[in-house]
Amino acid sequence: MATDVECADDAIRITFTGVDRPGITAELAGLLAEAGATLRDVEQVVVEERLNLNFLVSLAGGESGSRSVLKDLLWKARELGLHVDFDLAPRVRPRSPEHPIWALTVIANPIDTGLLARLSQTTARAGFNIERIHRLSHKTLNSCEFSLSGECGEPERALRAGLMKLRSEFQCDLALQRETLTRRSKRLIVMDMDSTLIQQEVIDELAVSLGVQDRVSAITHRAMNGELDFDQSLRERVRLLKGTPESALVQVLERIQLTPGAEELVRVLKRLGYRTAVISGGFIEVVEPIQKRLGLDYAYANRLEVKDGLLTGEVLGTIVNRQRKAELLVSIAQAERIGIDQVIAVGDGANDLDMLHRAGLGIAFNAKRTVQEQAQAAINQTSLMSILYLLGIRDVDTLSMGER
Repeated sequence: MATDVECADDAIRITFTGVDRPGITAELAGLLAEAGATLRDVEQVVVEERLNLNFLVSLAGGESGSRSVLKDLLWKARELGLHVDFDLAPRVRPRSPEHPIWALTVIANPIDTGLLARLSQTTARAGFNIERIHRLSHKTLNSCEFSLSGECGEPERALRAGLMKLRSEFQCDLALQRETLTRRSKRLIVMDMDSTLIQQEVIDELAVSLGVQDRVSAITHRAMNGELDFDQSLRERVRLLKGTPESALVQVLERIQLTPGAEELVRVLKRLGYRTAVISGGFIEVVEPIQKRLGLDYAYANRLEVKDGLLTGEVLGTIVNRQRKAELLVSIAQAERIGIDQVIAVGDGANDLDMLHRAGLGIAFNAKRTVQEQAQAAINQTSLMSILYLLGIRDVDTLSMGER
């Protein structure tokens, strides 16, 4: 049992294990209270109905008094069907501010002993200690949160490098965050749309309907190779749409599929008081209906010019590019009086990186490798609901809301 409390020399650790049932803690704590014991730390964990209950106490009455209390606890443990261990606890120094607590979220399908072993080795080599392991998923063991203590600076960099290797080797998601007050008190989530909130790329869907998908893909490829910036590539692709009936956007919208978990994620976060937004490098003509469907508070995207019911091949106003996305995120946070460290950003492309870097928690969702490597956290799961694990929210906590 880890503790930050500096224990007295006479502190005793008392550990009870056995089948859990209501009232055990009450009876054991009652005996300690009657004996005038000073409680210095306590921890209780139940795994598959098996109890592990630890008391760290200083006992009054000298050696004879201590023996009497321990004897009573031993008999009570036998009565309750528990095993009990006693040992003298060494003096423990308070944790240094230079050894902060970290939250390491693990998502895999499922978490197996091989991953657990390698993960434990990786944290130990970097000089981090596992303080606690907490299960987040209730049906299968596919998500856990590790509470770690360790130093910033080089140890942190070493740990992150090790986690990056494990992510690739085990095809799992590993997210390391400082355990601060704001980690569990986020208030705004900002999401990209194409291939994040929805499963398609809208401009590709339009290109397919017009038979110009190869030309659009070629421009996209040039942009990915750094031959064109986002503004140039968007304008060139939109020009290929010139003459398209505005009604084609409605037809594309009918084919749009939300990413699994999108509706549930938004519903849960809104119940928790979050403000929600979509900031897209796509088109507002498709984004706004998605905004209304999900009940999002904000929506920003590019607007296509339309004349006489036809697309002109031009984009109106300022293009929502990489820099603009970050600016809009900050603008929304300021309007809502929300600290930037309380903002979550989710995206999949290089166009989202400034937004991901600006947010308190930037998540690359099923993104290209280069984007994942630059983001604070990466998730490669089918459902957006996996984001809740990074917030320390158990999936069982959402059952009362009708989710999962």
